[in-house]
Amino acid sequence: MALIAPSILSANFANLERDFDLLNQSACDYIHIDVMDGHYVNNLTFGPPVISHLRPLTKKPFDVHLMIDRPERSLKAYKEAGADFLTVHTDATIHLHRTIQEIKEMGLKAGVALNPAQSPEEIRYILRDLDLVLLMSVNPGFGGQSFVPQVLDKIKELKDIRTQGNYSFKIEVDGGVKLDNAKEVLNAGADILVAGSAVFNAPDPLKRIQEFKDIQ
Repeated sequence: MALIAPSILSANFANLERDFDLLNQSACDYIHIDVMDGHYVNNLTFGPPVISHLRPLTKKPFDVHLMIDRPERSLKAYKEAGADFLTVHTDATIHLHRTIQEIKEMGLKAGVALNPAQSPEEIRYILRDLDLVLLMSVNPGFGGQSFVPQVLDKIKELKDIRTQGNYSFKIEVDGGVKLDNAKEVLNAGADILVAGSAVFNAPDPLKRIQEFKDIQ
């Protein structure tokens, strides 16, 4: 069964409490929080103060995706805000291995994100330290983009690397994931599906999350 992480980037920012009530009623496994700083990506979302105010609204794990420059400078702030997972981009931090170790030492799950043009080979030597590899299936920065089909081959490649190396990290896919391509993404080897507009723009978001969960 798929693990589902709705992205609140597509939620109603004027009524987040209502949308969190919806997620609490749903079968979703995580809540995906996209942090953007206007530097690593052009868009700007929110940071630790907003996340800390959202934390009391749910017990579901916060899957925090840091699309920010120099994330090592603010890891502690995101931990204190309530993150359970912290995922950083390979090209946003100067010393990737050190950043991953700092996340782990804080007691959080550590992830690395790869953009569509990046190869899993870039992170082969830290895979043993990772809990999560996030494969971006759109170019980062905005919600509602179309799925990049070449990422399917990358999912398969990463799954093979995981099997051969006996690694334990989960494979998460973020960007353009819809009901009509989710089965193909899962069959390629993904464990966690991030869905934003596919959930929050649906006529019945609760039903839509369950439809994702029911994919065989």
